[in-house]
Formats: sequence, structure tokens, C-alpha cells
Amino acid sequence: MPGFADSFGTFSPTIHGLIVSSILLPAAFTSFFAGHLADKVGRLKAIMIGAAIFGVGAALEAGAVSLGMFIPGRALAGVGEGFFLSTVVVYICEICPPERRGPVASLVQLLTTFGIPTGYFICYGTVNIKSSYSWRLPFMLQAILATALACTCPFLPSSPRWLIDRGHPSQAGPAMDRLQLSLQQFQAELDSAGPTTGDDNDPEIQRPSKSRLLRVFNPYNRKQAFLGMFLMGAMQFSGIDAVLYYAPTVFQQAGLSSTQSSFLASGVTGIVIFVSTIPASFLSDKWGRRTSSLVGAVTLAFCMILIGSLYASGSVQPNRGAARWVVIVTIYLFTISYSVTWSVGFKLYASEIQPPATRATASSLAQSANWVCNFIVALITPIFLAHSSFGAYYLFGFAIVFTGLVCLVYMPESRGKSLQTIHREFDESLHTKLIGAFRRMRSRRAARKGGITERKNRMESSDSDASVPVDREKAVDGRV
Repeated sequence: MPGFADSFGTFSPTIHGLIVSSILLPAAFTSFFAGHLADKVGRLKAIMIGAAIFGVGAALEAGAVSLGMFIPGRALAGVGEGFFLSTVVVYICEICPPERRGPVASLVQLLTTFGIPTGYFICYGTVNIKSSYSWRLPFMLQAILATALACTCPFLPSSPRWLIDRGHPSQAGPAMDRLQLSLQQFQAELDSAGPTTGDDNDPEIQRPSKSRLLRVFNPYNRKQAFLGMFLMGAMQFSGIDAVLYYAPTVFQQAGLSSTQSSFLASGVTGIVIFVSTIPASFLSDKWGRRTSSLVGAVTLAFCMILIGSLYASGSVQPNRGAARWVVIVTIYLFTISYSVTWSVGFKLYASEIQPPATRATASSLAQSANWVCNFIVALITPIFLAHSSFGAYYLFGFAIVFTGLVCLVYMPESRGKSLQTIHREFDESLHTKLIGAFRRMRSRRAARKGGITERKNRMESSDSDASVPVDREKAVDGRV
């Protein structure tokens, strides 16, 4: 934005990446503790604290007079975001019955995608203001919205599951009434969750003082935790946030040169994401999480590798040729595919597969992995775009291929299933079946080899036994 450059000057690609990503590392760091905070003070209080901190950080950004004030404000906003963002999904998963968990939890992603074009068009409207308000106004609006979220949290019902886990069953009844949850529905969900750590004999049940962070990685929970962290990190290495953060740069690289046309193209991208997320949110329980993940991997990888190949072959020219329009259309196809598949499915899956006792902590760790990878992508993307027109697209394309292979091998279906069933299916995933099949094949091979050896030994033994009478006969004939 020209007004921002007038206030702070122009930056190298590395400094540009550091400024954009300065919100992400603080968010990743604080999200390590977000689960513990949400377990300690409650889901809503954790959201309220995070939103308030984010509002203060956004206010500092809006009032910044130097980068020394702007970057700390952005980092403080990241601290608040780390506390509240993953907790929101956990809260929604806990207040919804299983049959409605998918569509309701997907509303978080739907509203997030609504904020993307809204933010772009706000910037598109303020870019012509002939003062620093051209870039300060969007941050002012962020501060106002964050403060509004913090102020409304005390009026929302608490999570009944958290109240019971913390020993407040008398308060869970009114909360269920406000949420219109029947006792039978809630009890069925509690029963389906099974033991808190997945096994009645788990020694962690006998040690309630054990850190929940360590309980996430015990043998009963670590498969879900590691898969959730991997999927949330893989979302960023698909390249979606590279497109969103640097959409003006990407479209200028493809031939759209003016600032306004680039912002307009970026805003249209946001609208495409929002519109395509609507059916994905409401139909999230109609098709499986595993199916959407695999379909998304194929389409996303195709788009990224196609764009990289067009740039690598020199087909894309800034002011002429059809290849630049193929790039722009493919970027739209990429965003549609991502919004329909990975954006809704991965976030929901990473939370719903976690056992209840460790869900908040595991979800916060997954969100932390997302932000760490987001930081890396935000840092390296402008450097890649400045030095190579195709390198970033190939990086993202083959990262998507790898993610698709992991989903194929390790990801069991979770749609409409109880937590106990999900936990059992992790022990019956394709990876486990492949390992079992490999071990059975080795056993059969060893058995066949042992059988052949045994038959050979028997044959040698029988031959040896048969030769004894002949020798005796010869011996008798010799004596005679």
C-alpha cells in the first residue's frame, strides 16, 4: 500500500516477509499454552483474554509512528490470536452434538473466509485516502472487532463438558438448557468418548497431576496428536496463505500491474474463497473427511505444479499471451479446491479426533504447528518470488503430494463417528494394516522357508535311514 510505504519506506523481500510474519511466531508460541489456559480458566475466558490482547496489539499497529512500534504491536496481536483461535474450535466442538458438529464447527472457517474479501475491499476502499489513514483504518477496525468479541464472551454459555471435568456439574445443567442440549444427548456423547485417555488401564488416570502436555503424547493419544499437528502444518505448505498474503505480488507477476487492479483481483480471490466455503461448510458431514482430503490433494497439487511449469518454461509474459491468464484462472481454481476440501476438513478433523481429556491441548499444539509453518511460508514466499518465478509453486506442489500420501496411509475416517470409534480406527488405519500385512507376509515366508528346510531335512534323514540296510547287507556279503 503506497501510504504504508510513505510512512515507513520500502523494504527488501526479506524485511517484507519478516513484517508480514511477525504476528505468527508469537501466536505459535502462546498457542502452546492456550490449551492449558483453556483447561484452567474455561474456554470462554481464554477466548476473552486472547481477544482483548489482540485488540491492544491492533490498536498499537493503528497508532504506530515507526516500525519499532508497529512490529511489537503486530507481535502482541499474535499473542492474543494464539490464545483464542484454537480455543474457539474446541469450544464449538464441545457444545455441539455429534450429528451437528461438522456444519457448526465449519462456520468458524466460513466466517474467516468472509473476513478475507472484507479486509481486501476495505483496503481497496482506503488505498486512495491521501494520508496515513489509508493503512491505519483497517487496523482500527480490527481493534474494534476484537474488543467486541471480548465483551460478548461473558454472555455466552460455558462448555458443559468443561464444567463437568472441572467438578461443577450443577452449572452444566443451565448451560445445556441454554444450548438446547438434552441430557440424553450429552450423556451419550460422554459415554461415546470413553475413558479420558483412551484406556481404563492407562496409568495417567491414576496420576491427575500429570501435565496434560505430556498426556497428549502418551501411547493412547499420540497418533491423533501427531496427525493433527501434521495436517494443520500441511495446510500452510499447500501455498494458500502465500496466495492470500502476497496476492497483489502474485497477480502483478502474472501481468496485473496497477495497485488498484491487484487489490481488486485479490478481493475477488477472497470472494471466491468465501462463496466456495459456503457449500463445503453445510455439506461437511455429507462426504467423508478422508475423501475430501485425498480429492483436495490431487487438485491442489495439479494447480501448483501447472503454474510452476508455466513459469519454468517461460510461457508467462507480463503483457501478452494466454499463459498469464491460465495462471490467474488456475489460482482461482486452487483457492476453490482448497476452500471446498482442506480448509474445512483439516481444521475440523484435527480437533474432533482428539480424546476429550487432551482435546484443548492437542488442538492448541496443532494450531501452533499451523502458525510455525505459516511463519516459514510468509518468510520464504517473497524471497522465492523475487529470485524465482516458479520455485515456490514447485515447493508447494510437491509438499501437497507428500501430504496426500500421508492422508492415504494414516488418516482414518471420522465423519459421524463417536470418539471411541475414532480412537479404535486409529489402531486399524491403513498404515497399521500395511504393517500387519507386511509382518504376516514375512511370517508366511519364514514359515514356507522353514517348511522347505524341514522337508529337506526329512528327505535327507530318510535317505540316510535307507542307506543303512544296504551297507549292512554289503557288510554281510563281505563276511560271507
